[in-house]
Amino acid sequence: MVLRLTLEYDGNNYSGWQLQPRHDSIQGRIEAALERIFAAPVRVFGSGRTDAGVHARGQVASISIPRPFDPAELQRALNSILPNDIVILDISIAPDGFDPRRAARARVYEYRVLNRKIASAFEYRYSWLVRDQLDLDAMNRAARIFVGEHDFAAFRSLGTDVTTTVRRVILSEWSRDADVLLYRVEANSFLRHMVRAMVAAMVDVGRGKLTPEKLATILEGLDRHAAPANAPPGGLYLVEVRY
Repeated sequence: MVLRLTLEYDGNNYSGWQLQPRHDSIQGRIEAALERIFAAPVRVFGSGRTDAGVHARGQVASISIPRPFDPAELQRALNSILPNDIVILDISIAPDGFDPRRAARARVYEYRVLNRKIASAFEYRYSWLVRDQLDLDAMNRAARIFVGEHDFAAFRSLGTDVTTTVRRVILSEWSRDADVLLYRVEANSFLRHMVRAMVAAMVDVGRGKLTPEKLATILEGLDRHAAPANAPPGGLYLVEVRY
């Protein structure tokens, strides 16, 4: 019986989604909870990895359970075992062979920038505090440069084993809600650290340290060392996986 899980989590207390020896992970927590319920190991397959400190509002995963179990009852059982910062939002029966990573046609991320002089007692774990005044119009001009199919070698983590760094960005835009600047980006898939690298570059455009034209040159140059260091992980959220 193959099930599809939709879940949200606060990534601050975890080493990321993926199982890692001697580290606390989202996948590890869910697998431990499933083993308590079924008295047998159950592997969880996610739609993709999120790094340490990154959050999710719509992560998707699949499990193959050893015996029939009502999805609603399993959801209640998991949520009673899991810590409060990991919540199963939905469980449904999936087609045999459902692969949440390969079946995904697009993923949506959001990034929160708190743009004010004074830190927030509430936002400090969930956004990037940027005290400099930011030009939202310039940041949106920069954001539009990323739309379309490009080689994002300049905006990724070095040393990963991907076969291609070409990705297709469908949506890339900034909006403002009071002191918070919200970046929303949708793509067919993402390279590791790609969104955080893009955000850092666009914030530099907002500060006036980079021009949109210079950002376009960095994108075309394919040199990771030419782009700014990554934005912090705490502002990043996996919002939705589209199938």
